[in-house]
Amino acid sequence: MRKPELASAIAEQTGLTKEKAAEVITAFTDQVSAAAAKGDDISLIGFGTFSVRKREARTGRNPQTGATMKIAASKTVGFKAGKALKDAVSK
Repeated sequence: MRKPELASAIAEQTGLTKEKAAEVITAFTDQVSAAAAKGDDISLIGFGTFSVRKREARTGRNPQTGATMKIAASKTVGFKAGKALKDAVSK
């Protein structure tokens, strides 16, 4: 499902216009991005938790040449599904 399809589904369920639903989705993603950029976790009970994870620096290998290379430390966002989401998917 892409953003326009999600906006349509939300609009249908809530009675909002598709444009307003798209604004809500954009506001949600903006807030999640801002919180993650600050290093905060975002917990939606039953749905899941977005959290910032640190990756240590490591040595990798270039798949084309086979040469070793250093991969710098970095941060990424992880998602851990909540119980309600896991239950919905496993049905």
